[in-house]
Amino acid sequence: MFNCPCLQNALAWLQDLKSALLKQKSLGYVLSLAVAVAVLFGLAVFLVDPNVHSLADGVWYAWVTMTHVGYGDVVPTSFIGRLLSCLLILFGLAVLALLTALFSAILIERDRGGMAKDESQILAELQRLHERLDQLEASRKPAE
Repeated sequence: MFNCPCLQNALAWLQDLKSALLKQKSLGYVLSLAVAVAVLFGLAVFLVDPNVHSLADGVWYAWVTMTHVGYGDVVPTSFIGRLLSCLLILFGLAVLALLTALFSAILIERDRGGMAKDESQILAELQRLHERLDQLEASRKPAE
């Protein structure tokens, strides 16, 4: 489809990353937890704040707040609604940190897979050089 090798390599890299992400159970756990918290906090804000007019608005507000987008179309006005928002902001930071750590771990693990082959080759070469050095030292020693 594309004749550019750089673009083909980038697409192949993204496909590999996608398959590595889909194999991670922890990604599903983090995203499920985020959706559950958005629904629960959305319900809570809907119940305690008069400025949130529907459950859908509450869930929308919770998701937008948790992801730190903050459109401002739905804003809690009560003290408890704002307190819940503070907790939701902190939870959003934790989820963002977990997702960043997950992506980093996947990328590092992929790089370490290639390094393991290189490492074993380097160790084998070092062993060969060590044996060669021992042979050279043995041949240079004067007979006793």
